[in-house]
Amino acid sequence: MNLLYANDRPGEYPPSYYAATATNLPGFPSLNGSLRADVCVVGGGYTGLSAALHLAQRGFDVVLVEAQRVGFGASGRNGGQVGSGQRRDQGYLEAMAGKEAARRLWDLAEEAKALVQSLIASHAMPVTFAPGIAHACWHPHELRHARHNAEKLERDYGYRQITSLDKAGLGELVGSDAFCGGEVDWGAGHLHPLNYALGLAKAAADAGVRIFECSEVTAITKGPKVTVATAQGDVVADHLILACNGYLGRLEPQVAARVMPINNFIIATEPLGDRAETLIRRNIAVADSKFVVNYFRLSDDRRLLFGGCETYGYRFPADIAAAVRKPMLAIYPRLADARIDYAWGGTLAITMNRMPCFLRVAANILSASGYSGYGVAIATVAGKVLAEAVAGQASRFDLMASLPQPRFPGGPGFRHPMLLLAMTWYSLRDRLGF
Repeated sequence: MNLLYANDRPGEYPPSYYAATATNLPGFPSLNGSLRADVCVVGGGYTGLSAALHLAQRGFDVVLVEAQRVGFGASGRNGGQVGSGQRRDQGYLEAMAGKEAARRLWDLAEEAKALVQSLIASHAMPVTFAPGIAHACWHPHELRHARHNAEKLERDYGYRQITSLDKAGLGELVGSDAFCGGEVDWGAGHLHPLNYALGLAKAAADAGVRIFECSEVTAITKGPKVTVATAQGDVVADHLILACNGYLGRLEPQVAARVMPINNFIIATEPLGDRAETLIRRNIAVADSKFVVNYFRLSDDRRLLFGGCETYGYRFPADIAAAVRKPMLAIYPRLADARIDYAWGGTLAITMNRMPCFLRVAANILSASGYSGYGVAIATVAGKVLAEAVAGQASRFDLMASLPQPRFPGGPGFRHPMLLLAMTWYSLRDRLGF
């Protein structure tokens, strides 16, 4: 089954709160006929759009092809959180790659947050970056780990933007007594993810990138020049960038062996009016400490946007609202009577170690994907790093590509049931508080 169409209509954004409040951007044409380019980018999410924009700014002739609409995938459906650091903490990265590489990874992630904000400002995107993400801990050992990590960031990396909170302080901030404490990272933030993707697309097009939507890639022919074929046309390019994330399918087995699609879901309540003031007290986002993370924030019109739950097959649940309402009520039981106006799912991609997979597929084919739910900022800077590598400045690409990135056991046919078994174990750990 093709994930591009398993849960969505061709050429349409999902019926999400984000799509309902998206800025107007005229659609791009489908690819029809043969084109020549310096670089062909496959995928119109943050990675591909950022890569195309940065390449065009360097003077490359770029064609970007997207199977659906720009921002159609995880880039236009996620929780909108722009986190600090990489997906794994610095202690993990030091143990895996050494302190020097871990420092470079931290610096790259800090650049990623700054890059998101600078792109919004320099291209006058109709997007607001709101500072602040709270990390809410369910259990004391998680709180101890969070405080140890904050102390390490301040001591070893000079990062002093995290405020620690006890149970009462966090409860006052997020309007729930479910948690034992937590912290707020004021250097992180949140935004409207689809409007940000659309802003990147407009910036790329204004820079000269030729963007084609509803143009699914059906085949790639490798060689000194790469040919990228769609149903109605093809692109011959000197370089190819694969930026497909969870929608890669069978296009490139080397990437597919290391990057696996999973599904995650979000609901939006009705506008809550004054009731919203009893939830999150400031304009921050929240993410909790569960392995399958719950994440939530208030929208501009005072809805609660709440994300959680994961599935590992192709199909979304028949009743997304019911599936996500359950963890929402565990935190906010007083919202039992709140109407759910929007419920949607999206396909992201994970890796075995939850670090993004950067891969040089061939001398002239690069790939970056598998952000494991941490992609708004990291995918944006990944696009810039890909552009650097195409231009012959590959040190930062090589840093990311040097990180161990194991294949999923079982291959494409068995990796989903094996992951389901593993995730069942982690769900049990969440419930028991291990």
